[in-house]
Amino acid sequence: MAGAFPSVVIENLQPLIEGGRYPIKRIVGEDLAVEADIFKDGHDVVAAVLKWRVLGKREWRETPMTFVDNDRWRGVCTLYDEAIHEYTVEAWTDTFRSWQSEFAKKFDGGISDLRSEALEGAALVEAAARRARDRADAARLREFSEQIATMANSEIYAIAQSGELEVLMATYPDRSAAAQYAPAPRVVVDRQAALFGAWYEFFPRSAEGRGDRGSTFRDCLPRVDDAKAMGFDVIYFPPIHPIGHTNRKGRNNSITCEPGDPGVPWAIGSEAGGHKAVEPSLGTLADFDWLQKQVRKRGMEIALDFALNCSPDHPYVKEHPEWFYKRPDGTIKYAENPPKKYEDIYPLNFRCENWRELWAEMKSIVLFWAEHGVRIFRVDNPHTKPVAFWEYLITGVRKKYPDTMFLSEAFTRPKMMKALAKAGFNQSYTYFTWRNSKRELIEYFTELTQMEMSEYFRPNLWPNTPDILPFVLQEGGRPAFMTRVLLAATLSPLYGIYSGYELCENKALPGREEYLDSEKYQFKERDWNEPGNIKDWIARINKIRRENRALQLYRNLRFYHAESEAILFYGRMTAARDNIILVVVNLDPHRKQNSFVYVPIEEFGQMESDEYEVYDLLNDTRYTWRGRQNYVELDPEIQPAHIFLVRR
Repeated sequence: MAGAFPSVVIENLQPLIEGGRYPIKRIVGEDLAVEADIFKDGHDVVAAVLKWRVLGKREWRETPMTFVDNDRWRGVCTLYDEAIHEYTVEAWTDTFRSWQSEFAKKFDGGISDLRSEALEGAALVEAAARRARDRADAARLREFSEQIATMANSEIYAIAQSGELEVLMATYPDRSAAAQYAPAPRVVVDRQAALFGAWYEFFPRSAEGRGDRGSTFRDCLPRVDDAKAMGFDVIYFPPIHPIGHTNRKGRNNSITCEPGDPGVPWAIGSEAGGHKAVEPSLGTLADFDWLQKQVRKRGMEIALDFALNCSPDHPYVKEHPEWFYKRPDGTIKYAENPPKKYEDIYPLNFRCENWRELWAEMKSIVLFWAEHGVRIFRVDNPHTKPVAFWEYLITGVRKKYPDTMFLSEAFTRPKMMKALAKAGFNQSYTYFTWRNSKRELIEYFTELTQMEMSEYFRPNLWPNTPDILPFVLQEGGRPAFMTRVLLAATLSPLYGIYSGYELCENKALPGREEYLDSEKYQFKERDWNEPGNIKDWIARINKIRRENRALQLYRNLRFYHAESEAILFYGRMTAARDNIILVVVNLDPHRKQNSFVYVPIEEFGQMESDEYEVYDLLNDTRYTWRGRQNYVELDPEIQPAHIFLVRR
């Protein structure tokens, strides 16, 4: 019966998402710290290891866990393979250390007859010799066993405490009755771009900034190079597929389409094809492949919009009418989000009778573009499709292309946003766009980076999108644009902007968070070097991000105290404290603000009276600060923020 039940209890393992139903997320080269409560009956000593392996592999890798406090143990490993892993904890009774402790207590207590205890110890060491895989180790263990069996108590005591014997016994422990946490949780290990990146979104048809006609894929390189000069590494395109003609929308979402109006890119499908074709006015698939290679040559990537919308002219409408929602009279329903109507779009029914075929076809779309070199997909409105569908699609695509990444564009209820991240999305849009006050920012980003969400939800922050021009940008002018992009770029390793942001475009439809004369419905005329632009500001911020590893990490965000409610003070640092960044931001775009800020010098190894330098990376200015309390003053028109590098 000895092996019929676990010898050690392992419980409360962390990190663990919904009991292990969903994997946590890490990137290649990132540490995974695992903790668990580990204990057993009686007074025996316990030993434990953290184990991990690529899913499907036979052999485990492992590292010892260390005791923390109150039966809590901790182990850390580093994950180097871009793949799904599983991890677990194994624990057992450490019979040697239990004997070692018991012998020492009895010897120190003055008990002279320890013959039986000596023989027990000798037997344990002899058993380890039999388990040893190295002949030299086995021979050395037998020497120790013989010494313990024949020597005096004081000599046995010294041998039992020797570091050499402890190492040998720890190398060949008796794990025959070990307990293991099961089922083993999983961790998805992604490439670096899943955690750190700067996205730049632009419409290829507006690349040249002409209002009278559209641009093509071959016209996009100047825009790509401009984005690269600003420090962006992902070029994100709205849908590039053929645009439907039926019920095509006109300027400012008018239901009347004038001759020459290009239509909405999200109304996908025409006589030129569907989701596996490109809009003829942009060029050909070969032109896209050319652009894709040019972008890759520049060390950048293209992200494509994966929008599962169909215009009434999409080939699916004729070939698979059963895939769509029907009215009682048998006609297909167009999309609605009351009071908004999208007469130019037919939504797909992912729960239709023939759903398996529909799901497989949707997966084949992503695989098609992955075969053309695209490895990043921004998914439009994923919250309007079943979560199970996304688990199926993402798992299927990543099985063939493990480096594929998916960004969830779901501005919806918090629980649905979390469910999509758990289901496999590598990155997620957030509520940052509407979090403006100090309290809102602190509460929201504490939840994102310090609580359970940090294990599976990677926030990609966007201060604007083609659909959203928030009131803070409408009302705050250029200072607000400078502040919001800095917040996005330093509160998360992932962020993006929609083109025109660098020009501080903020003309809106009255009373709404929508652009006036939106390029969703028309060709957009722009001077990409218009006076008053903040391109240099953005380039500087992105350069700072690239040169400071603390800004490339996620869970290291900490907020610090500033006396003014208009001043937000936070920092990021590496575990080794070799890169310490402090950020001070004036959240008021209209007025100069000042405040005392309180530096957590105890975290930096500073004494209260020590002087230290803070170097403002935004304007190459150095300040000497002393102790905890220091003064800042920020003018939104001149410099709305500091990004300080702390030099001890």
